[in-house]
Amino acid sequence: MIEVIGTDAGAPATLAAPQQQLLREAALIAAPRRLHSALAPWLGDHHPATLLASDSPLQLCNQLQALPRSTRAVVLASGDPLWFGIGRTLMERLGADRLRFQPAPSSLQLAFSRLGRPWQDAQWLSLHGRDPLALAQHLQQRPKALAVLTDPSRGGVEEVRTILRSSGLDTTYALWLFEALGHADERVQQLHPPDPSPSTLHPLHLVVLLAVPPSAPPPERLPLFGLEDGLFLQHDDRPGLMTKREVRIQLLADLELPDRGVLWDLGAGTGSVGLEALRLRSGLQLLAIEQRGGGARLIHANAERLGVRPAAVLEGDALALLQGGETAADALPKSLQRPDRVLLGGGGRARAALLETVLQRLQPGGVVVIPLATLEALAELRPLLETAGCQVNLSQLQSWRGQPLAGGTRLAPMNPVLVLKGRLPGA
Repeated sequence: MIEVIGTDAGAPATLAAPQQQLLREAALIAAPRRLHSALAPWLGDHHPATLLASDSPLQLCNQLQALPRSTRAVVLASGDPLWFGIGRTLMERLGADRLRFQPAPSSLQLAFSRLGRPWQDAQWLSLHGRDPLALAQHLQQRPKALAVLTDPSRGGVEEVRTILRSSGLDTTYALWLFEALGHADERVQQLHPPDPSPSTLHPLHLVVLLAVPPSAPPPERLPLFGLEDGLFLQHDDRPGLMTKREVRIQLLADLELPDRGVLWDLGAGTGSVGLEALRLRSGLQLLAIEQRGGGARLIHANAERLGVRPAAVLEGDALALLQGGETAADALPKSLQRPDRVLLGGGGRARAALLETVLQRLQPGGVVVIPLATLEALAELRPLLETAGCQVNLSQLQSWRGQPLAGGTRLAPMNPVLVLKGRLPGA
């Protein structure tokens, strides 16, 4: 049986007594070279064990495979050998029946212990030799805690910071940098967005990202439109489900916002498009409808951050609210019942009926803009616009965001969006 023992920086002196006994009885000990200087004096000159370097896992496996099964061997590894360690390679080459694992705390456990934070809800991701696009995709789901095993050969923590900035989320996460965890030169620090990365960075480092409420400068200091995604508060149970910045800019252009009038934002989500429209045209009256529970509270909170005030925010099914019921459109002020512009972003399976209702209420010359994700939805809705006599326009928006790649920059594609636009005849 080959004992695979996880260690901390103080090994072998800090190993438990049973593990130290296994070392003393071993005929062969494999360990990283950094441990050899501590192992040799600890074992003593008269200890018969052969000491091997485990820095080349494949070479080590060949040496262990040649051993008789009766030979007592110990492999020392950092932390948990089965968590991004040598354990997987040993199992693949030698078979699980020849191995017995005794883990020490992993770097992930040590990092969260330094933060004093439970980590059962944390996600983790390794960038070692992996496409950094995976981190951007993880961030779109807005995890509350994300540990990132960095790749020092690609810049380590700086690669993580670049992806955060390109995703518009550098103020949405607190970034903690952990270097040489468990070693004498251990360093733990939080890096704020304006801070430079350390000029001397230990190659053994990882990053933990902790979600924080996105900060917002005073409304007067915000851009006129094209706000970063990370500025908006979102639903905790559906993070990342919002109209992205590039799409928002296009939709605001297609709406051809007038100085005054009524704008309906149906399926408003976080309210991002309708609220940005109010920053562009303060004379508009915005009616936002969102079905998700807590949607009205969220939209009002985002409105306050942007310094705008919707005319009305309703929570419920848009079709039911517009066709009848206790809080139907008839219960709204008359000034909101006939829209000049409509952004139809929701509706689900009832979107065709919702569009028909919108067309019945839309002012002559009014515009409806519908972002779509599928060709089937386009085939369902376009004929309704044409039957109503609308001038119809169709476009596809495909955007890319720069992401780091091998010391350079790659363009990572975002989901394409079809934009269907109809204008009623009339004034």
